[in-house]
Amino acid sequence: MEPSPFGRVKQRKISDIIMQQLEGMILEGSFKAGQKLPPERELAAQFEVSRPSVREAIQKLVAREVLFSRHGGGTYVSEQLGSAFADPLQDLLSSHDEFLYDQLEFRDALEGLAAYYAALRSTDADKAKLTHCFDQLVSANQNQNFTLEAKLDAEFHMVIAEASHNVVLLHTLRSLHAVLAKSISTNLKNLFEKRAARSLVMEQHHNLYQAIINGNADDARVAAHTHLVFVEDNLLKMRQEETRIERSLRRTENQNNDNE
Repeated sequence: MEPSPFGRVKQRKISDIIMQQLEGMILEGSFKAGQKLPPERELAAQFEVSRPSVREAIQKLVAREVLFSRHGGGTYVSEQLGSAFADPLQDLLSSHDEFLYDQLEFRDALEGLAAYYAALRSTDADKAKLTHCFDQLVSANQNQNFTLEAKLDAEFHMVIAEASHNVVLLHTLRSLHAVLAKSISTNLKNLFEKRAARSLVMEQHHNLYQAIINGNADDARVAAHTHLVFVEDNLLKMRQEETRIERSLRRTENQNNDNE
């Protein structure tokens, strides 16, 4: 029998297969940055392999800085994953209001896609998680708990990103999460000074939620776009009003100086 022209196919090690599966779980969001992994025995049972194979896979991911271990405290997903927009860029973006509109435009593009694919691809588990988050958001809104509402608002948008089942989209948005949370907090603080705006924002979230739950992808994308355009337009109007007030104050100050 002649040898195969392709040579022998090298059999992959069990630990390499486990490592690839763990990587996949991290990419899809099953394990998030900073999250503690289950104990070795649970992972071994889940993958139906031996504990030494799991341990070897974990050690390889630790060496690649995908995971890190705490002495006597288990193994965790690196908090540096997806930190392309890490400090100090986060601080720069968050401390300059003029870039708020750039953030909103970027969110409009990405979150419209996330909403579209979430409506197409979300599983029953995704919808249950989204419903739980939305119900909490409604409760915080009704109780006028601003701090909690801002936090849940950011979480609501991240749950939609997870439900899109697009790992590039998910990790791009997750890498921006700190900036996103800051942006949402700033937006809500400004917008919620107007009661009518507060109720409209909640209505827009409801439309977005309902479109995803009903599987209406085009409606979901439109709802995400409508929400972010509303926020951007209202912030722009408020900025213009602030500018007019500043001009008026400067004129008054100059007139007073002339009269002295």
